[in-house]
Amino acid sequence: MKEARTYESFPVPMVSLAILVSLLIYAIGAYILAVLGIWLLIPYVLYCAWIEFRILKYSCADCYYYGKLCGLGRGKLCPLLFKKGDPQGFAEKEISWPNLLPDFMVSIFPAIGGIILLVRDFSWLILLLLIALLALSSGGNAVIRGSFACRHCKQREIGCPAERLFSKESKKTD
Repeated sequence: MKEARTYESFPVPMVSLAILVSLLIYAIGAYILAVLGIWLLIPYVLYCAWIEFRILKYSCADCYYYGKLCGLGRGKLCPLLFKKGDPQGFAEKEISWPNLLPDFMVSIFPAIGGIILLVRDFSWLILLLLIALLALSSGGNAVIRGSFACRHCKQREIGCPAERLFSKESKKTD
């Protein structure tokens, strides 16, 4: 199978799609939790901001795409907040499924909230938003990363802990 070419700078439409998916996940999650009350909305928005901060600081600062237009749209944002790290250091990091749990919670928190709302007082809008949230956070993210971002990523060639984790998992299922 022919290896996909990597990008020095990702095409704007590809990056725009990745950013749109992330923003939709956050917005849908925020809306669902806002229906339950502002006391859940505010911590959720702060949590989403913390997740982005964490990704920028511990991944993007050390990524090859620091300062460049990366597949997920964070490479240009990172230099505004953090100094450049070491792409080789990023390549040597190890991650596991428990390391990814905070990222998954961005969708899990509002999904639980949506289920509570559906049980408490069924709403077609909440059901559709819950379906959209789950579709975007699972399938949407898988397509963005698998078909676009990771497939054409130069950091993947240098070494990427997420790529190693996911390729290890796919080898287990083969």
